[in-house]
Amino acid sequence: MQAHRPSRTAHGAALHRAAHQLVDRPPVFEDPLALRIVGEDAASELRAGRDPHALSALAPLRLFIATRSRFTEDSLAEAYAAGVRQYVLLGAGLDTFAYARARAFDGLSIYEIDHPATQDWKRERLREAAIAVPGAVTYAPVDFERETLRNGLDRAGFDFARPAFFAWLGVTPYLTMDAIRATLAFIAGLPKASGVAFDYAERSGAASPMFRAMAERVAAAGEPFRSLLDPGELAAMLMALGFSRIEDFGGDALNARYFQSRADGAKLAGRAHMMRAFV
Repeated sequence: MQAHRPSRTAHGAALHRAAHQLVDRPPVFEDPLALRIVGEDAASELRAGRDPHALSALAPLRLFIATRSRFTEDSLAEAYAAGVRQYVLLGAGLDTFAYARARAFDGLSIYEIDHPATQDWKRERLREAAIAVPGAVTYAPVDFERETLRNGLDRAGFDFARPAFFAWLGVTPYLTMDAIRATLAFIAGLPKASGVAFDYAERSGAASPMFRAMAERVAAAGEPFRSLLDPGELAAMLMALGFSRIEDFGGDALNARYFQSRADGAKLAGRAHMMRAFV
């Protein structure tokens, strides 16, 4: 993140989610507010097919971004059924869960954690789109160069004595391994039934043309990749930190879960993974 500027990659992810509602039929992830939150001008460009996020060349990335949101909210539903009533979005960006889909989760407290500049930008987008902010939502701006996740959650009124589920999407590739480990260790130290869903880029896929092109784009935007992970090493780290249930979903597993029998033949490609782990 660059100081005083909202995340460009968060904006790109929001445009992919919005484009997904228009061009991938049926959508893997239905988001009724995705087009509203990106703004009228951006939505018009997407509908007209002029925005590159709606083009077929970016379908693999667009489908993964949609799938990771679907997977995370499916995982949240499992945690909620087990009694979890706190949901934390780390790096919330322009995620819209709290403003529509959260109505299906009565009694759920939602904490949106983000860099202050990105969070201010999101709240401005919500106001401009006339999207109401429910009382269950608490914003916790955190500048990780100056404070910890625990500090930010404490200030927001998070209950450390109760379990929570964490969404951590589109973040780990931009962090150092020390930062990734520290965040996971914090979650592992919460009460039993707490959990996290996050995506990561597999180290062995770094040489692929698709990955190299994406790495060049985010570096040019000032938000370069810093960490690629090995599935086995990551699972071992999670176990060592104290997680008891660890599930890694690569492309084949996600395709089997979400892309069976589609008329358009759409499916995920590449080496991106979804991981979920519970204390």
